[in-house]
Amino acid sequence: MNKLILATAAACLAGPVMAAPVDLSSWTAEGGGNWNLQPGNNSVLQTVNGTPTVFYGPGNAQGLQLSGTIQVKTTSDDDFIGFVLGYHAGDLAAASTNFLVVDWKQTNQNFFGCLGQAGLSISLATQGLGDNAGAWCHQGNGVTELARATNLGATGWVDNQEYSFDLIFTASNVQVFVDGVKEIDINGSFADGAFGFYNYSQSNVLYAGITEDVAPPVPGVPEPATWAMLIAGFGLVGGVARRRRAGLPQA
Repeated sequence: MNKLILATAAACLAGPVMAAPVDLSSWTAEGGGNWNLQPGNNSVLQTVNGTPTVFYGPGNAQGLQLSGTIQVKTTSDDDFIGFVLGYHAGDLAAASTNFLVVDWKQTNQNFFGCLGQAGLSISLATQGLGDNAGAWCHQGNGVTELARATNLGATGWVDNQEYSFDLIFTASNVQVFVDGVKEIDINGSFADGAFGFYNYSQSNVLYAGITEDVAPPVPGVPEPATWAMLIAGFGLVGGVARRRRAGLPQA
């Protein structure tokens, strides 16, 4: 009986939660892009080489994990693809913002009097995100680069190559995985807001097979719900043990 209760408690803790496909038909486009929903509504193609543009979901996304694939389906241009986290309606053009930008540039390129670096990075945008040195070089205009990727920090994406991605977004931690490899892992105090896709000066970018799931807990630190299940499981085991002792013959 003890073994059965322990096994049941363990199953509750370890039971898989299936990621759910995201219906992108409820998402919103802003900026200088052209976002085209694909059949099934969990993929979208951005076709314009223009100013910063986002395609973001409804509601807040902290505590969630967004997964899928990203692919630049052209050999034209070499600029920015990526994501926004903690985004709110109108943030691209707002004077005061507090959202994160995960962007990936294919090659080094000087513009706006500064160098836009090849590679994957994460930045904080506090004054919107315009067609300027802030978006291009992560310098000034309220954009501050927080970290560059561990392996892809100076390595650009490849034309027509499909990459898998996973974004984990919590109030105190953000992680970015590319092809199953953790590239970014930063701690801080992050504002809540929506997930979104981001393009700047890059056409024909496909985000496909988008799914959403509950973010996994930080290793070694059980979530409150996990603690509750553990305590309940231990309580059941303790109750069985007490009943067994009560039924033993007295010496």
